[in-house]
Amino acid sequence: MILVDANVLMYAAGAEHEFKAPSIALLEHVAMGEVEAAIDAEVLQEILHRYRAINRWAEGRHVFDSARRIFTVILPITVEVVDYARFLLDDVSKISARDALHAAVVATEGFEALCSYDRGFDQIESIRRIEPGWDHR
Repeated sequence: MILVDANVLMYAAGAEHEFKAPSIALLEHVAMGEVEAAIDAEVLQEILHRYRAINRWAEGRHVFDSARRIFTVILPITVEVVDYARFLLDDVSKISARDALHAAVVATEGFEALCSYDRGFDQIESIRRIEPGWDHR
């Protein structure tokens, strides 16, 4: 199982970009059940926050609703996850609290990897970061 970061969903929904096609392809594979993937509740919150902040709520609503349809597993941010995120923030000086939460979900759930374009996750030795387009079959 992999955890998919919000940036994959946003690139898939966004303007033409080198990351758009691989992001769409990954989401299609997830939707067809060919890739075991999940998101966490923080991904949904990021979508809400970002699209509201940039005054593109209609698009944000679509991205949010698509994420809810595509992913059958949406993990909560539990106290265990927050405690682990706190540990990561002590251990890795240059990651954000939001990224620490995602990494903590991957670690506490024992996931194979975190799928994200954010190279900041590479600083966290306890998790593996992959990007859409890696060989998942």
